[in-house]
Amino acid sequence: MNSTATTSPPEGSTSELDAIRDVVATVEHAQNNEQPEEFLELFRPDAIWTTGGGKRLYGLEAIASFTRRTLPGGMTGLSVTFTLEHVMFIRPDVAAVKLRQVYRAPDGTDVGSPLWILAKEQGRWLLSACQNMGVPDDEEVSPDRPVFSAA
Repeated sequence: MNSTATTSPPEGSTSELDAIRDVVATVEHAQNNEQPEEFLELFRPDAIWTTGGGKRLYGLEAIASFTRRTLPGGMTGLSVTFTLEHVMFIRPDVAAVKLRQVYRAPDGTDVGSPLWILAKEQGRWLLSACQNMGVPDDEEVSPDRPVFSAA
C-alpha cells in the first residue's frame, strides 16, 4: 500500500492515520493472498459494501457470503495495490478514505477509485460503508475491464 496525501488526523493523533493505513494494507494483503477471513475481520456487522461490478451487499453476513465465494481463486493471475490518496476525518472516530486501486493482470491494468467510510469502535478502525468503481478515463486499462465490468 502506498500513501500520498491525507488531511490532519484528530488533534494530537498521527497514530489514527497509521491505523487507517494498516486497514488499507490489510485489505491489500487479504486480497492478494486470497484470505477472506482476514478481509472480513475488518468490517462492522452492519457494514455496506458495493463491489466494483455494482453488487450491493448489506451486512457482514452478505459480505462474507460473497467474499468466501469469490475471493478464493478470484485473484488468480492478478495482483492489487491500493494508494491512499486522501483521508477526511468527519469526526475523530469517522473517516472518509479515498483510494486508488490498481489491479494488474498479464493483459494490462484495471483502475478503481474506492471510497471507504471507516468508524473507530472499541479502539479499532472498521470498514463501515464502502463503494468501489472503475475509472476508465483515469489511465490505460484493459479493454474488457475484467475487474470493474458489470458482469
